[in-house]
Amino acid sequence: MSNSRLVGIGVGPGDPELVTVKGVNCLRAADVVVVPVMDSGERGRAEATVLHYVPEAKVVRVVFALNERSDRERREAAWDAAGERVAGLLRDQGTVAFATIGDPNVYSTFTYLAQTIERLVPGVVVETVPGITAMQDLAARSGAVLTEGTEPLTLVPVTAGAAVLKDALNGPGTVVAYKFGRLAEEVAAALRETGRVDDAVWGSALGLPDESIRPAAELDGAPLPYLSTLIAPARRDGGRGGKL
Repeated sequence: MSNSRLVGIGVGPGDPELVTVKGVNCLRAADVVVVPVMDSGERGRAEATVLHYVPEAKVVRVVFALNERSDRERREAAWDAAGERVAGLLRDQGTVAFATIGDPNVYSTFTYLAQTIERLVPGVVVETVPGITAMQDLAARSGAVLTEGTEPLTLVPVTAGAAVLKDALNGPGTVVAYKFGRLAEEVAAALRETGRVDDAVWGSALGLPDESIRPAAELDGAPLPYLSTLIAPARRDGGRGGKL
C-alpha cells in the first residue's frame, strides 16, 4: 500500500490574487508541485500562478499534449507518459500537488491524471482543493449576474460543438460557454439566432496583462483565444427574481 497523496489544487483563471488561502497553504506544504506544460514547452497559466507562491526549484514541469486536437494516438501517448512521470514522483515523495487553472473538478486535466495514477499507484490518496472558475471571475469583472432566484445555470464546453451551445441558449437560465475561441463565428450566430446576444459578454486572459472583456454583440467572427469564456445571462424582466 502507498502512503502517497496526490492533491489537485485549483489556482484560478490566471490572476494570482485569486488563489485561495487553502490552495496556497497546500502548494507550500507539498513536497513537489507539478504543473502541466504543452508539448511546445511554453509556460502556462497554472505554472505562472504557482511561481508567485513557491520557489521554482519545487516545481516540476510535466508535458501533456494539451494542444493536440486531431492525433488521438499522440495525445494518449503523452497522457500515459505524464501519468508515469507523476506516478514516479509519488513513489519518491510524500505529497505531490498538481496545479490546474480554474477548479480541479470542472473540465480539468486533473481528473484524467487522477484516474491514471489510481491505477499506477495502488492505495494513493487523491484529494482536491477547489479553485475560482473563469465564469466567476468574468462575472465579477463584467458585472454579469450568473444566477438569481430559481434560475438554472448551464455550463457548456464549446469543444462539444456550437449546436450544443445553441440548444442550451434556447433553454432557461444563464448559459456559460467555455473554450469557444476557435468557434467564435458559430457562437455569435447562435447568440443572435436565439435572441441572447444583447446582454451576453465574453472575456479572455482574465486578470492578466492582455485581458479582454467585451460585449458579445461585438463578436465579428474573428478568431479568439482558445480559453475564452462567454456568459449569456438569463432573460430577466427587471424584477428581483424568484424565491431564493
